[in-house]
Amino acid sequence: MLLLSQTAQRNALMALVALHVSLIIASNYLVQLPIMLWGWHTTWGAFSFPFIFLATDLTVRLIGKQAARAVIARVMVPALVASYIVSVLFHDGAFTGWQSLAEFNTLVFRISLGSFLAYVLGQLLDVQVFDRMRRMRQWWVAPLASGIVGQAADTLVFFSVAFWRSSNPFMAEHWLEIAWVDYVIKLLVSTIVFLPLYGATLQALLRWIARQPAAVQQPAQI
Repeated sequence: MLLLSQTAQRNALMALVALHVSLIIASNYLVQLPIMLWGWHTTWGAFSFPFIFLATDLTVRLIGKQAARAVIARVMVPALVASYIVSVLFHDGAFTGWQSLAEFNTLVFRISLGSFLAYVLGQLLDVQVFDRMRRMRQWWVAPLASGIVGQAADTLVFFSVAFWRSSNPFMAEHWLEIAWVDYVIKLLVSTIVFLPLYGATLQALLRWIARQPAAVQQPAQI
């Protein structure tokens, strides 16, 4: 783990909060856009949300579990509000106009609430599992294990809250199938793409931090 100056850690946390909120907003928009993949129903959100787990795992590895939890605490409410606004304005992928904000949208609120609850539970589990596994010699065990557990909780909570008995007939009928396919895609993307990206990004960040005079380093393993 690295010890950073207060200024460096504050800047890192602000950047991570902005990244998390942006990814949640994008995922809540993309989850409204269903696609067929190899004959199965899923959504584009399956490809964007795993980035949050990558950012969380890097946070735990570099500056600790408490910093990761601080990011989660700061993201929850802004992400809920911003997700609702953006999802109302761009419902089903089309701009609906500013007047759409004047009418409460139950479907979009359920998506935002599901995202809120799934984010909190999934990320806290991810942090806990990663922190327990990070000292293992094999660098890939911690991000893989935390991703399996965290994304399972995230996917189940999100789709059940957002789409069980939904007013959207398609999602109400297919949400369980979409949730399973979504989870499998997330695991495949995480394993094939994000594990190598995690290792490469961590090494790049360690090299960059080493050049910063404000950073005081302690030994760190991938």
